[in-house]
Amino acid sequence: MTAPTPMDPVAQPVRLLIVDDDPLVRAGLALMLGGADDIDIVGEAADGSEVADLVDRLRPDVVLMDIRMPTMDGLTATEALRTRPDAPEVIVLTTFHADEQVLRAIRAGAAGFVLKDTSPARIVDSVRRVAAGDPVLSPAVTRRLMARAAGTGPGGDRVDRADRARRRIATLADREREVAIAVGRGRSNAEIAAALYLSVATVKTQVSRILARFDFNNRVQIALLVYDAGLLDDDGAGPAA
Repeated sequence: MTAPTPMDPVAQPVRLLIVDDDPLVRAGLALMLGGADDIDIVGEAADGSEVADLVDRLRPDVVLMDIRMPTMDGLTATEALRTRPDAPEVIVLTTFHADEQVLRAIRAGAAGFVLKDTSPARIVDSVRRVAAGDPVLSPAVTRRLMARAAGTGPGGDRVDRADRARRRIATLADREREVAIAVGRGRSNAEIAAALYLSVATVKTQVSRILARFDFNNRVQIALLVYDAGLLDDDGAGPAA
């Protein structure tokens, strides 16, 4: 007779902190996210200046952070949070009109971003994915932001950035490079595993190695590096100078 296997521990709900200066937006987010059995809204804040104290007291796993707030904006709050060793993941709430601010948040270590008019189901899924260590990369929005980043600054700066990115990518092993490009295309760990005939655990290991090699906070920064190196172009050419 086969011995019974121990039951898997019950997964704990994702602890979520909502930060937005508009009470109607906070109420709407709380309504849509609070209906998910696996998400526990532990607190709300109306300004970035309130975030540090709430994180200390409530220990959220994920912070859903608006960008524009009156006293301390979401960018400054995100940068401060991500310097902490026990920092929660941050998802930035944005619109298409905030490209430069979103890029700043991503480079500070935000785990992803969602548009305010995103469907409730997709916002819920984004919180779940980020909490599970699979930061949200919307391919359409990411490409727009990367294109914006590539188009800023003098031409020489863009060339230098591309050269630096290619040199860094060249230090990766072949499989790591393939994983990095897949991350840049916005694929989840499961999608990368299926495409490259790897286990999900192996993909996670490869991503962790890339993050450690370049001292990155998250895979969104890998995507920016891959874009700067020109590896997301269909013809394989680098970004235009």
